[in-house]
Amino acid sequence: MAKFYVDEIPKSDRIGRLVAHLYAKMPEIESARARLITESYQSTEGQPIVLRRARALHHILKHIPIIIRDEELIVGSTTIAPRGCQTYPEFSFEWLEAEFDTVEHREADPFYISPKTAEEIRQADRYWKGKTSSELASSYMSAEAKKAIEHNIFTTGNYFYNGVGHLTVQYEKVLNQGLEGIIRQAAEELAGLGQGDADYAKKSIFLEAVIIDCKAVIDYAHRYADLAEQKAAETTDSKRKAELMAIAERCRLVPEKPAASYAQALQSFWFIQQILQIESSGHSISPGRFDQYIDPFFQRDLAAGKITREEAQELLDCVFVKLNDLNKCRDAASAKGFAGYSLFQNLIVGGQDAEGRDATRDLSFMCITAAKHVFLPMPSLSIRVWNGSPHDLLRRAADLTRTGVGLPAYYNDEVIIPALMNRGIPLEDARNYSIIGCVEPQVPGKTDGWHDAAFFNMCRPLELVFSDGQDKGEQISIHTGKVEQMRTYEEFFAAYQAQMNYNISLLVNSDNAIDVAHSLLTPNPFESCLVDDCIKRGRCVEEGGAHYNFTGPQGFGIANVGNALYAIKKLVFEEKRYSLTDFKNAMKMNFGQGLDEESIFSLALETLAEIKAQGKELDRNELPRVIESISSMELPADVKKLYEDLWKAVLEEPKFGNDDDEVDEFARIAAYTYTRPVETYHNPRGGQFQAGLYPVSANVPLGAQTGATPDGRLAHAPVADGVSPYVGTDVSGPTAAANSVAKLDHGIASNGTLYNMKFHPSALSGNMGLDNFIALVRGFFDQKGMHMQFNVVDKNTLLDAQAHPEKYRQLVVRVAGYSALFTTLSKSLQDDIISRTEQTSPL
Repeated sequence: MAKFYVDEIPKSDRIGRLVAHLYAKMPEIESARARLITESYQSTEGQPIVLRRARALHHILKHIPIIIRDEELIVGSTTIAPRGCQTYPEFSFEWLEAEFDTVEHREADPFYISPKTAEEIRQADRYWKGKTSSELASSYMSAEAKKAIEHNIFTTGNYFYNGVGHLTVQYEKVLNQGLEGIIRQAAEELAGLGQGDADYAKKSIFLEAVIIDCKAVIDYAHRYADLAEQKAAETTDSKRKAELMAIAERCRLVPEKPAASYAQALQSFWFIQQILQIESSGHSISPGRFDQYIDPFFQRDLAAGKITREEAQELLDCVFVKLNDLNKCRDAASAKGFAGYSLFQNLIVGGQDAEGRDATRDLSFMCITAAKHVFLPMPSLSIRVWNGSPHDLLRRAADLTRTGVGLPAYYNDEVIIPALMNRGIPLEDARNYSIIGCVEPQVPGKTDGWHDAAFFNMCRPLELVFSDGQDKGEQISIHTGKVEQMRTYEEFFAAYQAQMNYNISLLVNSDNAIDVAHSLLTPNPFESCLVDDCIKRGRCVEEGGAHYNFTGPQGFGIANVGNALYAIKKLVFEEKRYSLTDFKNAMKMNFGQGLDEESIFSLALETLAEIKAQGKELDRNELPRVIESISSMELPADVKKLYEDLWKAVLEEPKFGNDDDEVDEFARIAAYTYTRPVETYHNPRGGQFQAGLYPVSANVPLGAQTGATPDGRLAHAPVADGVSPYVGTDVSGPTAAANSVAKLDHGIASNGTLYNMKFHPSALSGNMGLDNFIALVRGFFDQKGMHMQFNVVDKNTLLDAQAHPEKYRQLVVRVAGYSALFTTLSKSLQDDIISRTEQTSPL
């Protein structure tokens, strides 16, 4: 068995200073990219779109301001301001202009924008009216799909407003061949084309675009070499002068040429990672199996005496700091769903190699150490676990977990590899999987997975069963019959399935419309040249150039739906204590617990629709009168008691998360109502849809748009996140909760599942605490669970941080498939994390 250097290298003082500088002030929006891409597009009118995209990246990289910050050893910044962001008007822009006055003060992920920058962006945006991918996507969507989005059944805002991202490119290809090798490959393919070939026009232009972009990236690195030499000449500090000259030498060589050292490999990696973000605003561009492709460079330098372990750790820590420098601004609604300034750059260690041997490396341990040193949300560190994982690696990972940083997330090879093979991926490629973004598995360097393609709220179709497809007085979905007339549970469940199937078809319509728009208007030739088989096929990933093509929308609310179906079957159809009409009326009145403004407004719209359906005339003052009438209404005492008694009865029923086979089976069936229909659809790139079961953090804002549900969840409260039990209902301990979650069919959800668990810090204290924690993870994975992630933090600490954020600026927590600084999250999301069940022992 391989032996590893497992001692933890101490953190250097430099890293603390780099982190402090990075978080010294609020992130800032800059205008350089918007101005430069507009200039380029204005000069390339009439040219093929992929060529315009390549020439735009060339123009941006040639002119965008660059900076080397004090003490940096790895260089390359997308903005002058630390954690700043550029804008991407080719995808969308109107939402940002509408938020110029509010973006600095909004609750989730605020950004500073100067009046001068706002005006520069506004000037650039004028060119893009009628030319954006979001406008084209909207024109392709059906009216029914738009209506479903308007009524918050699902949202596809992620790719509608932004680039796609969500992939791992062939970093190792750049490290081993350099961009000069990719240029040669593209040139050879180009030379092999015949001008009479049917696809010559498209292929030749794509290959030309690849060559333009690779040369542009090389020139961009040389700009940094020039700047480093200039700064070296200006400094009187001999140590910093030497560092700057070493930086200049590296940037003169990579990523143009193959990396010849560990430091060059890290710098080459970083240029690729950073420039992919400049080309497109797609997040979740993930480093993947970083330990596998970086460790050989480290081992060679270490064996040759060219680097010490301390120097190597500091360089790696610098890369981890830089991963937190990248940022993006989302619209206010999306910011609530992705709160925490996260770019979801998932870096994974451990697991198996293509032949099924353990793939743990020295660098696997060093990455865990780097996460502990830097103690920031990025990268979203993950660890692959299988029955051959070294105990020392799991101990190091568990030790990081108990710091409370929310890292790493744990993934089960024994489920994910078969799940990918079930999608037609060969064993060797499946064994090489990495995780993208939050929790999404894919074959690195070969996949355009379109992960995170939509958020589907499984509770909303359940609401539509009770309203026969109406929402706020409007028919937005199919008729499935009046619940008052349903006589069997099977009839009720069939109505839910029908509402699910119909709305899933609308989700697919929406996703495919956006997919087509990206292929027509925003192909990314640089990203594509780093994904097989784009160069060979002569087309971008957006056009189906990748070897594997999927679309992965995710559903959430499984625990709510499972608990609801169980309660309805028991209380209505078996025990006959209540009727579906009782449920319908009780939910409409929030189980007698009082109506908020949203509930009153919705009820008023329903009332007006009923009046209109009777043929009565309505004037424009009718809505305020109805709202006022509902607001002042008091339920009769007997009716209020009925609703409260029903609510109490529902809450007393068994709940998913307590190792109760009967109710857990309902959750499993609920998950199938989403996962099975999704996989029957295909996308424009020739790939299959595959379901995920995770919400990022959208379960909070989308829950705020969802009425009361039959599981006893009150109106506008968060919906259950991922495959986790609903907050506060898993009362039988962590083992029971994990057993329930493991009973779901994780394998069919090949786009990823997400299981959150929260522990009090005392639960992981001492060696026994770590060993018990590892036993919990292995036990869950032995039962075919796919993923686990953890918060280890005292509830009182979170409450104090909420009240006194200035004292907790570096408090990192696990949100959903990512970690974030707690004080940057919206209050509603903070409340959701605080309310999660706090376990006091891993067993």
